[in-house]
Amino acid sequence: MIGQIGRRLMATIPVMGVVAIAVFALLHITPGDPAVIIAGDYATSDDIARIRAKLGLNEPFVTQVGIWLGRIVRGDLGTSIFSGLPVSTLIRQRTEATIGLTLFAMLISVGVGVPLGVLAAWKKASLVDRLVMLFAVSGFSMPVFWLGFLLVYVFAISMHWLPVQGYRPLADGVWPFLRHLILPAVTLSVVYMALIARMTRASMLGVLSEDFIRTAFAKGLAPRRVLIHHALKNASLPVVTIIGIGFALLIGGAVVTESVFALPGLGRLTVDAIIRRDYPVIQGVILVVSGVYVLINLVVDVLYVVLDPRIRY
Repeated sequence: MIGQIGRRLMATIPVMGVVAIAVFALLHITPGDPAVIIAGDYATSDDIARIRAKLGLNEPFVTQVGIWLGRIVRGDLGTSIFSGLPVSTLIRQRTEATIGLTLFAMLISVGVGVPLGVLAAWKKASLVDRLVMLFAVSGFSMPVFWLGFLLVYVFAISMHWLPVQGYRPLADGVWPFLRHLILPAVTLSVVYMALIARMTRASMLGVLSEDFIRTAFAKGLAPRRVLIHHALKNASLPVVTIIGIGFALLIGGAVVTESVFALPGLGRLTVDAIIRRDYPVIQGVILVVSGVYVLINLVVDVLYVVLDPRIRY
């Protein structure tokens, strides 16, 4: 298994190389001259020339790509045009909020979605199954921004249980940190909770009809043990896949959620950079998020081998 993991790790290197080149190409794919867009409407020709020199746009495209890749290898993502700070510093300052929100939301999604899916499959065609599927369809159809405002109105404005907006770093304490993330995490998790519940139910239904499950029940094993240790384990591959995809999509969904709840995360940083046309920040954030996507796919592939040793890469 170690050899398979090593091969998958090596395969991520060319993938990240292609991603880095594609991210850099965004600067050239954007309609118009990036230097003119960054400089603004009232810039002089000298201002535009200075920006072009700063971004290295006067060099041939291949040379620019080589310089960009060389800086990435050294950990240099460039400097923000708007703030003058290194892009890596800006990303590091915003990482805690996004990671906390994403992990909290995924914990809620998996902790609620998987048991609901197992229960719905076990109680197939019953009222419980219908209620779970109703929740799944409703949750998957709700716009994130609408749900966020609804939760704010109910739990923050009406009941005064949780803060409306804002963020407290983990250094201020675990409870203040979590208290400001509860509403954003629940808002972000509902869609993926519904998706995980539906996938878990569908996968479990296929396994529960197998002969070894009927044999386990015939031997007198407790339903809980059969469902968890036998059925869920064998139905876990599609569930792990959807959890991995959901984890990656949660980072993208954090853009809207962080805007609604005024969280200083990577989503807000990206939105602000797009509004200001701060291309180095946009490129840096996209590159980091793409790297996270590739890493999550790698983890999912490794889990496949752990859950089913028959799988080979």
